[in-house]
Amino acid sequence: MTQAVSTTVAPPLILVVEPDVDECEALCAALRDESFEVHSAADEHRGFEMLCDHRPDLIVTTCAQHLDGVAFTRRVRQDPSVEAVPIILVMNKEGMQDVIHALDAGADDFVSRPFNMPELMARIRVKLARPPVPAWTLARDRRTGIMTVQAMLAPMLREMERARVTGDPLMLASLAFEELPVLRQRFGSQLDTVIANQTMRVLRELAGPLTVLSHDRKGHFHVLAPNTTPETALSRAREASLRLVEHSFSYHGDLLRLTPSIGLAQYRPGLDPDNFLGRADTAARYAAAHLDLQPVLYDPQVHSRREAKPKRYAQLREKLRLPAQVIAVNVLLVVIPFFLYAFLARIGLDVTDWAYLAVATALLGTAAFILLEGFLALNPQQPPEEPQSPYPRASAIIAAYLPNEAATVEETIDAFLRIDYPAGLQVILAYNTPRDLPVEAALRALAERDPRFVPFRVEGSTSKAQNVNAALAIVTGEVTAVFDADHQPDADSFRRAWRWLSSGWDVVQGHCVIRNGEESWVARMVAVEFESIYAVSHPGRARMHGFGIFGGSNGYWKTKLLRKIRMHGSMLTEDIDSALRSVEAGYKIANDPYLVSRELAPATLGALTNQRLRWAQGWFQVSLKHLPLGLRSRHLTLRQKLGFFHLLGWREFYPVLSVQMFPILGYWLLVDDRQVDWAIPVFVLTTVFTLSVGPWQALFAYRQADASFKGRRGWFWFYLVVSSVFYTPFKNLLAVVAQIKEFRRERAWKVTPRSTQSPLE
Repeated sequence: MTQAVSTTVAPPLILVVEPDVDECEALCAALRDESFEVHSAADEHRGFEMLCDHRPDLIVTTCAQHLDGVAFTRRVRQDPSVEAVPIILVMNKEGMQDVIHALDAGADDFVSRPFNMPELMARIRVKLARPPVPAWTLARDRRTGIMTVQAMLAPMLREMERARVTGDPLMLASLAFEELPVLRQRFGSQLDTVIANQTMRVLRELAGPLTVLSHDRKGHFHVLAPNTTPETALSRAREASLRLVEHSFSYHGDLLRLTPSIGLAQYRPGLDPDNFLGRADTAARYAAAHLDLQPVLYDPQVHSRREAKPKRYAQLREKLRLPAQVIAVNVLLVVIPFFLYAFLARIGLDVTDWAYLAVATALLGTAAFILLEGFLALNPQQPPEEPQSPYPRASAIIAAYLPNEAATVEETIDAFLRIDYPAGLQVILAYNTPRDLPVEAALRALAERDPRFVPFRVEGSTSKAQNVNAALAIVTGEVTAVFDADHQPDADSFRRAWRWLSSGWDVVQGHCVIRNGEESWVARMVAVEFESIYAVSHPGRARMHGFGIFGGSNGYWKTKLLRKIRMHGSMLTEDIDSALRSVEAGYKIANDPYLVSRELAPATLGALTNQRLRWAQGWFQVSLKHLPLGLRSRHLTLRQKLGFFHLLGWREFYPVLSVQMFPILGYWLLVDDRQVDWAIPVFVLTTVFTLSVGPWQALFAYRQADASFKGRRGWFWFYLVVSSVFYTPFKNLLAVVAQIKEFRRERAWKVTPRSTQSPLE
């Protein structure tokens, strides 16, 4: 005989918390008449115990003399294990404020005393039939239909277990928009729905077949990608960044531009879901610190929070590090080759003759290229006489570190506001500072007087790249120029720049002129050096290589390109990196020696050493990264690829090669028995030609220099002597030290001190 299976369903359990015995018994009896199971408690403490023990389907409580129903409700809502239980409050003749307090505490409904029993029963049945639940527990957001983070936990646990067992890769991405909190204040929270839906369309196009997407209440997106390697995840994240930054988000007729920050984490056995999510979110915060569109892959060695242990003698070691590295470079480049030549000679292998010819040939070739640059610079390319299209609105981003540059920044802003530009010029001071400064009040007052000026403090920034990237969110111009805080561009600079950009060029680099050369011998030397660089080398190389270089300041970009390229804060010379990424992608950079902006030079040898060491290390970073990329780029011609090799490969090898003459001559003089014939033609010609480069460089620099230098011939003679005897070998030495620092991953950013000085007269 088959036993019937019971289909009886247990009645809903109602918990009544009511201190008045008569009221409690009457309410419990009415509930039982409606076929509910009922438990009761006379006070808040007992009620919470019964709640945790019996887990009722609904709570009815009261606001009475001996029971604060609002406080009890708030306590329930703070406990994750029972917070989803519906609560109906029975209230005495309440005022509007009482109702607000009850609902804010988490009550789902309320009735007033004396209450109508059928009405209360109806409200109870409604809440049992359609129980309200916390929004975070929903599988999908009610407005967007996108899976919530809590709902993603189940597939995440499943995929984490599968990855643990099979060893297959599992990646998690976290994405946030930097501008969203500010835009939310302007447009309201409904903006999140629009942004989420449009973002999801982009993410779904890049998602794999097993990808799980979610969105949380803060506006963050999470992407779970099974069977995805870190390399593939990074590639997809870069593509998502580019698509999202180029996407115009539409909201009620307004077109919004947003900057995505993407962090990635790889699953490792032993991680739980919270730690997995936390790693992705941490990486996203690191990406948001730079706003350079570069996804960040979580690295426990870099991104985990560890307390730095104090080290004894750390300050002394820091002071001795650079001198020790200088000594190491000399040992590596001079002493070791000398003993190597001696050792090889003892075993019957004298290579010094061949080494001498190789070094001499390299020095002659380098000198020839320097002279070629000079001759090509005599006739630099010019922009069209008139712009090819009407002037657009323009923006200037002035990047500043205010504690260092507070003395110069007001003067700089005044200079920019005097620029004559017909289509409107927005001047943005994008600055970071570790503390509030008095100059900030003056800047805010200036902004109130002149709406063209926008002071923009970038919280948490530690670099120029971060400041520039952050400022791009508020740029309104079709053209964006980038400057340092000490620059004073000529009045017609934006007009001249548009003549280039309107005729097919994407970026134009101007001529940076030093305006404080009178301050010290160091500043005077740098002033002439800048003329050699910006008036000769840059335009000469642009003609020789077929591409120009953006040098960090006094550079004018099409805003759309700069928003796409950004500046990467991981690079010490983020300007050169952004320029080469543009060239590799097929964009055109012009160099104009007549597009002038005046700046300040370091005034002390210590400040100059820090600056040039950072530049040298930054160039080495760029060379390691971009030389192989440039040689493989399908956008570059053979001429441009040879230019990449000359600009990046040879510049890093030449400082090593240039000193090799010393161990060779030292070996001949101290070890070899032969007599050195200093009058042999190859030695004489090599020496004369190589030494003639310095005077030629000084002559080219003087001929092409800005008009303010035409009465300063003594400066150029001074530079010729100092550069030949000291400065050029000094820079070559720093270049090799910088290579050592890069291999040791010493990448501390030292800000160059600024001073103020009147322009040259």
